[in-house]
Amino acid sequence: MQITGLIKELLYQYECVTIPQFGAFLTRAFEAKVDPSGLFFPPRKEVYFNQLLVANDGVLAHHIAQKENFSYEYSLRLVEKEVSSWKKRLKTQTIRFPGVGEIQLNKEKKIEFIPWGQVNFDLKSFGLHFFERENISATYNTTKKNNIMEDNNKEDLMFTPENEDKQTKSPILRYVAIGVIGIALLGGSYYFSDKYVTEQRIVEQEKAQKKIEKNVQEATFDLGSLSSINVSAQSNPTEQEVVVYQEFFSVIAGSFRSLNNAEKKVESLKSEGYPAELAQSNPDGLYRVAYGRYSTKKEAINMLYFLKYTLEEEAWYLEER
Repeated sequence: MQITGLIKELLYQYECVTIPQFGAFLTRAFEAKVDPSGLFFPPRKEVYFNQLLVANDGVLAHHIAQKENFSYEYSLRLVEKEVSSWKKRLKTQTIRFPGVGEIQLNKEKKIEFIPWGQVNFDLKSFGLHFFERENISATYNTTKKNNIMEDNNKEDLMFTPENEDKQTKSPILRYVAIGVIGIALLGGSYYFSDKYVTEQRIVEQEKAQKKIEKNVQEATFDLGSLSSINVSAQSNPTEQEVVVYQEFFSVIAGSFRSLNNAEKKVESLKSEGYPAELAQSNPDGLYRVAYGRYSTKKEAINMLYFLKYTLEEEAWYLEER
């Protein structure tokens, strides 16, 4: 089994694949772009290497365990053994990761990563390749054909002033007709584009309003004991009243029916060094306690793998919307 060949498989699924005590391969997303030379590049993810990230995140060992039907501990020992071999080989050789790149030591005896650069790790752009856009150019070849007609006696034909007037007037009329058609097309395109933008704005406003009404219907509020409540309603709500909800990615430690027990669990986790918080309650009213709530999916997944495969703690992943 070649561990170097597994890195490419994992980079399609994860943004970071760490090799314990060696370094980490990370992917970076780029949007589609058009090069000034005419090359079109689709959205893509490129890979680079960071030798400072050496803490085990469990991704590689867990993948080997599933693929080869090994235990997690045995898979982790295989990785450690392979890393030890790489460090010895790096002194005189180049380590190749198929489809990803090469790692070697430079003149200063530091690790240097050379990406292969021919694989797009963005699954949404699978099968799309860069291509060269041909420039659109119009060339007009105007040739004047003078048909010289000669009779048997080589007598020149005479052209009347009538024919000459028709030849001079017809190009002018043709240019006028083209100008009128162009003005009509421009006016029509402006009208229909303005109408389309207006209709799209109305549709987006209706979607935003429905989302607000749905969130209000599903939300619960603890108002406590209030003596009086003054409610002021507006008949014409504006677009500035749309509420933006932040999305969280949480790693859940457990659910509690009692709020007091949930808060005790939060304090216990905080004393152990975790950024613990109360997460979004479940539909049955249970209070969820999270090891941490993160603004990116990558941070939450890294914490989840660390808890499950390194500390062997019970935890699960939740997206809070």
